[in-house]
Parts: sequence; C-alpha cells; structure tokens
Amino acid sequence: MDLNVDIKELNEKIEKESGFVEAISLEVGKVIVGQKRLVESMLIGLLTDGHILLEGVPGLAKTLAIKTLASVIDAKFNRVQFTPDLLPADLLGTMIYSQKREDFLVKKGPLFANFILADEINRSPAKVQSALLEAMQERQITIGEETYKLDDPFLVMATQNPIEQEGTYPLPEAQVDRFMLKTVIDYPKINEEQLIMRQNLMGTYETVNAVVSIDQILSAQKAVREVYMDEKIEKYILDLVFATRYPEKYNLESLKPLISFGASPRGSINLGTAAKCYAFIKRRGYVVPEDVRAVVHDVLRHRIGITYEAEAENITSVDIINKIVNEIEVP
Repeated sequence: MDLNVDIKELNEKIEKESGFVEAISLEVGKVIVGQKRLVESMLIGLLTDGHILLEGVPGLAKTLAIKTLASVIDAKFNRVQFTPDLLPADLLGTMIYSQKREDFLVKKGPLFANFILADEINRSPAKVQSALLEAMQERQITIGEETYKLDDPFLVMATQNPIEQEGTYPLPEAQVDRFMLKTVIDYPKINEEQLIMRQNLMGTYETVNAVVSIDQILSAQKAVREVYMDEKIEKYILDLVFATRYPEKYNLESLKPLISFGASPRGSINLGTAAKCYAFIKRRGYVVPEDVRAVVHDVLRHRIGITYEAEAENITSVDIINKIVNEIEVP
C-alpha cells in the first residue's frame, strides 16, 4: 500500500468534509467578538463528541457562545442554571401521576436536547453533578424503570466560576475527567472590548443563520476518526501523558513532589482525538506535532492533581504541562 497516495486521497476527503468549519466560524464570529480559543474548543467538542468545561469570570459570553453554536447548527438547545437547591429530577425529568389516565407519565427534563449549557455547574452539590455524569458518560437517562437514549450529537458545555468564588463546590475528579477539554477564558483585548461595547450600546446584533445540518456534523465526526496519525505522534502523546505520572523517567525529577496524580488513560485517548480534530479543523488529513501542542493544555490541565507543595509555591497544572511540553522531544 503506497502511503503517500492514501494520504493525498485522505487529505482531499478531509478538505471536502471540513468545508463547513469556515461557515460555522463566520456565523459564530457575527456575535462572538474575539475568543478564538473558545470557538475552537467548542468545535473540537462538537466534532469529537466530547464535553467541554469552561472556566472564566462571569460576563465573558460563555452562555452566548454555546447558544450561538446551537443556532448555527439546526439543533435543540437547553440551558440549566445550577443552584444549591437543584435536584437530579430537575435535570433528568420525573414521573408525574395523571389523574385522567390514572397512571404515571414520564415528564422529560432539560437534558433531552443536543446542546446542554450547564451554567455554573460548581454551584450544585454532588448528587446533582452525578446525575449529569450518567447522561454525559452513558448517553442515556433512567427515569423510574425506563432508560432513554439521548439524541446525537449530545454536547454538554459546563461553565464554572473560579473556585475562589463563594458558594461553589469543587467538582469530583471522576466528573472532571469526563470533560474532554477544560478551556479557561480570559478577558477580551481592548480593541475587541471596544467593538463589544459598541455593538451592545447600539443594540446592533446580526442574525445568525443555521448553516450546518445535524447529518453533516455526524458525518464529520466519522471523518475526524479517519484522520491519519503516525506511530511517532502516538508515541509523542504517550510520552506527554506518562511524564505526568512518572516525571523522573523523563528527566523531570523536580516535578515529582508537585504532582499528586497524573493524567488517566482517558487523557491519552482525548489528546489523540483532540489532535486529530484540530488537524481536521485546519483542513488536513494527518496529524502533526503542532496539533498535539495546540490542544495539550486544554486536554490535560484538569487531569493533573497538584500537591500542597505546588499550591504553596503557586505552581499550577498549566506550569507543569509547560515544563513537560518543553522537555519532551518533538518527533
């Protein structure tokens, strides 16, 4: 089998399949000013069937972004505001007694949609968060004795305020690990904010059109899996992940006292998938090391536990990832 011919064919196929990415970015860009990383993360989540955790102070257009993405794809969108008194039934749905039929009927909750915005997810206690976990992991919901499959695509985009804020519950590690990416959003640049301010003061919002069908998204999800990844890139991904577990084997002894636990195998899988998707977004049929480096922070930042010693020295998981990325040899 002549690999070069295959890569060429694959490249043409991916270029054709990924044509709509530009259209989505243009439509989302009508409403969301700047925030390029946020838009890229949303696309990666959507095209790899993964979920996204967004962290940032209130007012950075996190809600607006996912709402806009849902309008660009002709899909069903629901928003759930997480509060300390929220119950699992408020998410999943419940059985309601109908006097007319003298029987219990199922009333489905807001999770029955394609896009879920779980707003301020860390304001609810663990019981509610674990109810969301079944939906995210198993793609199904159990109400009473019945289990219902959720529609494809199913994307949970959860937002959380930085933990220092009052009235927040840290998410359990097992749940955080279910999020493919954790993207931290920062304030816009001054010229971007000027544009945001101007648009808001004048009330001039462009209308967003649905430019992609659900079928196109499902077909693109299949194409993302076909993107070619060389064994050298696989080895590079494994080295990055293993360096979070056994830093001493990678000439990074200084990190050992700073890491309480490293990334799980889900980290390797998600890093590979996200790198393939990044190549797809860039309209390429094969993965290069730059694709891995572009997504490594968002895939691993929430999968590395840091020790008290690291906290005392103000070292974050991002600092650890930076050290690892700089040390591991690029193929």
